[in-house]
Amino acid sequence: MSEEVTAMLHPSGPDAETPLVVRDGASAPVTCASCGCRLAQTGEAWFHFNPIAGRDARGCRVACADAAHDSTGRAVSIAV
Repeated sequence: MSEEVTAMLHPSGPDAETPLVVRDGASAPVTCASCGCRLAQTGEAWFHFNPIAGRDARGCRVACADAAHDSTGRAVSIAV
């Protein structure tokens, strides 16, 4: 007797894909040049995922946690 298994995960749409940049000829996620955290795109800028009071998603205190970044991962503005 064979049982059919139905996938439980909804396939991601093209709008839900992780934005990538090209580095050394390969696609890669945008990461912070200062601390290495993965960044999330918001409009034209990139930000640390879920920054909380100057801390990154791992809870580490980093100066660039609330700053906007460019597509190379460099902070382009510092929150005050």
